[in-house]
Amino acid sequence: MRVAVIHEWLTTVAGSEKVLETILKLFPSADLFVLVDFLVAEQREFLHGRRITTSFIQKLPFARTRYRSYLPLMPLAVEQFDLSEYDLVISSSHAVAKGVITGPDQLHISYVHSPIRYAWDLQHQYLQEAGLTRGLKSWLARILLHRIRIWDSRTANGVDYFVANSRFIARRIHKIYRRDAVVIHPPVDVARFSLCESKQDYYLAASRMVPYKRMDLIVRAFSEMPGKRLIVIGDGPGFAQCKAVAGPNVELLGFQPNEILLRHMQNARAFVFAAQEDFGITPVEAQACGTPVIAYRVGGSSETVVGWSANAAAEGKSPTGMFFETQTVAAIVDAIKRFEAVHEQFSATSIRRHAQQFSEERFCHEFRTYVESSYRSWLDKR
Repeated sequence: MRVAVIHEWLTTVAGSEKVLETILKLFPSADLFVLVDFLVAEQREFLHGRRITTSFIQKLPFARTRYRSYLPLMPLAVEQFDLSEYDLVISSSHAVAKGVITGPDQLHISYVHSPIRYAWDLQHQYLQEAGLTRGLKSWLARILLHRIRIWDSRTANGVDYFVANSRFIARRIHKIYRRDAVVIHPPVDVARFSLCESKQDYYLAASRMVPYKRMDLIVRAFSEMPGKRLIVIGDGPGFAQCKAVAGPNVELLGFQPNEILLRHMQNARAFVFAAQEDFGITPVEAQACGTPVIAYRVGGSSETVVGWSANAAAEGKSPTGMFFETQTVAAIVDAIKRFEAVHEQFSATSIRRHAQQFSEERFCHEFRTYVESSYRSWLDKR
């Protein structure tokens, strides 16, 4: 069986690249197709020197740093990949990868991290964050996103089977494409995060400082609670804003290497997470350390965190965190207070045990089994 794997771009190693890495482990002879590939040498180990085909965007001016600006060309670019020699096509998609062209004698399985967020239900949020709410540029952006929605809907017909990284994304797939998707949660390297039962008296928030992560809300919330210490790890465009509103009890460390992040995760009293994520790997990593998570109850967090309730023990549940319902400073402050009142009821051992269900081994088994059964089913229908 000849296999092709499609991924949007290789510019950094983040959550979707971890999924790609595991898929490539499952299909070691697969050829890889990406729109652009600008990974530096020390980030390329997981590719094992395999053949990579890039699109024409790779050679366009400033593509290394401004590849996202070529969004209008990406649908055309992904359609130029000639996949006619492959039996199985697997797309790892959060933008346009699922739009590759396949024929009736090829099986296309798309692992969807999310439909194009900024073209669908999050369009207005992204336009606001980009300062494109009015004027000529705003209307040009809206026209472009309208055309991308039409293309995105049409190309869903070229996918034989959809796989979603969470139930949240499965609902988004059904809303947008009117297609069902099986849910296979992404792999998390829980073995890299060891259990620590002795916690110190500080809270941790760690993320890229971009608007939708809402790190500013967490910093503002703790600045209103001077008796509670917060450590913040991460860098990005929002760092200056967070620094400007941080109280003396908030320590912003900026970017830190993995070993320092791991140590802080292990020792933190709780990990605070305010983003609406499709899945969200970092809260699972914190739980792998036995650290409770205080999270916004929307998106992937609602699936990876077991929220505390007064009836948890009677229901046979071991809580792994505390939820808040709105992305506001007041809601975060309230969640911290509720957590403080019951924090002794959280078991580090139980929290880690819960995180282990998201391991890489589990993903490999589920994804391999699904691909093999889907391929057999598809062959039977030919």
